[in-house]
Amino acid sequence: MSDPDLRPRLEEQSKIESYKAASEHLRGPIVEELESSEPAFTDNAIQVLKFHGVYQQDDRDLRKQARARGLAKHWQMMMRTRIPGGKVSPEGYLAHDEIAERWGNATLRITTRQDFQLHGILKDNLRNSIRAINQAMMTTLGGCGDQVRNVMCCPAPVGDRLRDEIQEALWNIVGTVTPRTNAYHEIWVDGERVTDAPPGEEEDLYGDQYLPRKFKIAVAPEGDNCIDIYSNDLGLVAMRDDDGGLAGFNLLVGGGLGRTHHKPNTYPAVGRLLGFVPADRVEEVTRAVITVQRDNGDRANRRHARLKYLLADRGLDWFREQVQERLSFPLEEGRPLHWHGVDDHLGWHRQQDGRWFYGLFVENGRIKDEGEYRLRSAMRQIVTELRPTLWLTAQQNVLFADLEESAKPRLRRILALHGVPLTSSIPLAVRNSMACPAIPTCGLAVAESERVLPQVIRELAAVQEELGLARERISVRMTGCPNGCARPYLGDIGFVGTTLGKYDVYLGGDFEGTRLNIPYSHNVGQEELVPLLRPLLEAFVKERNRKEGFGDWCHRLGVAYLQHRFQVLATA
Repeated sequence: MSDPDLRPRLEEQSKIESYKAASEHLRGPIVEELESSEPAFTDNAIQVLKFHGVYQQDDRDLRKQARARGLAKHWQMMMRTRIPGGKVSPEGYLAHDEIAERWGNATLRITTRQDFQLHGILKDNLRNSIRAINQAMMTTLGGCGDQVRNVMCCPAPVGDRLRDEIQEALWNIVGTVTPRTNAYHEIWVDGERVTDAPPGEEEDLYGDQYLPRKFKIAVAPEGDNCIDIYSNDLGLVAMRDDDGGLAGFNLLVGGGLGRTHHKPNTYPAVGRLLGFVPADRVEEVTRAVITVQRDNGDRANRRHARLKYLLADRGLDWFREQVQERLSFPLEEGRPLHWHGVDDHLGWHRQQDGRWFYGLFVENGRIKDEGEYRLRSAMRQIVTELRPTLWLTAQQNVLFADLEESAKPRLRRILALHGVPLTSSIPLAVRNSMACPAIPTCGLAVAESERVLPQVIRELAAVQEELGLARERISVRMTGCPNGCARPYLGDIGFVGTTLGKYDVYLGGDFEGTRLNIPYSHNVGQEELVPLLRPLLEAFVKERNRKEGFGDWCHRLGVAYLQHRFQVLATA
């Protein structure tokens, strides 16, 4: 176990640690500042608000206009709902749609962690928005902050025995990692003014300071890595037994993609195999892994606070020993892992109960009405009329589930009437691309992402079509900063913003998301991204092995060799 005497004293820890310690289990100064007429929260409240699923932002497009006129920033809130496994009821979806219309910027965004984000909410409307989410039997608690974030899971609602047992395990895990504080209901739902933690309220998992940094968990059935399980602090791979049910879980630990430009001691990492546990032990081992990170993670340097750095500093064997000390049973050796490709679950699929689900492509996760493309109106009508269960995917798409055969032509008709293309008409290059929101809402972004990838990816799709690669699955991910929210370091191709209009280009990952890619070219202008890739794709067509993916080809030849061959600048 960790020796508490060896941990930094509170005064030696980061300022955010002091905010958490003094927050009285996530109460902090939120109530007082909600009642203030100031349009923005203080830094103390901002840090505590993250645990409640809220980020304070300003519109950077409006910031330029305000600065020119000598005005203050246009402060607004981003609210993120926690949606385990991405499952949303019709009522839950319609509640989000109404909030977006009444208090937000009239769009919804599906995240790469199967959440919904609502942007543009003003401080005065924050309580109404969160209360509306709660009334739809959902929550924003756990959407952000130094705690376990939304627990991901393969969303395909096929209904077989393994998937049903995975869903049961998922919700047991969610119950285990949800904070015990009553602050969320006091502040947002009950409206009672409580500033101190009541006697007897204990955070037995998190303690008074919660975790050193965010902690991500994902669950995947063996063979289908549609959720990029290797990018999580704790990945749980569900292994089948001889009868097709759930035997238990392989444990992957230490994944995490965030890094900082010009800070070589920050880096992306993929999860490593820790061991195997029977299905009925998954809650206990989840708590053990979390508490080892809680007690040993770096609380002085937030850039060094994720679990991946603890593993790098202490080693996997040390970590396994620490976890084992907290368990009432022995960890078993990990079982062999085999991935059969990534299924985005789009298009029509039959469920085991005879009904259907339809996977709809949502470009970069943005649900909006814009010109003749009226996706938000189409989705509202589909949900209102057909009452499907919705499942959000890790690729920022949506699955409409539990549809009768008779509903299929009506769904197609609604999409057509609103100018929304069917998934089957989307080029594979576009279908396999993702971008983070970046500018104008994200304060960390140094470059565009969501607003420029549509143009870049269609230029790339045209090149692939010309070269006979239109049916080739090549994953492309773009982010406006190095934090990696769209998982660019796990794609065949990654674009990572360095400054406005420029990107580092990464190559050599694999479509299955099991291997990190490598920096190929530095500070490439947006208009040069596709020309940079074209000669690589031309060589790939001529030189690939049978069924070899583009990222695998780059990896086999070596990115250093490709840099020399095509004479590109690798680093600054």
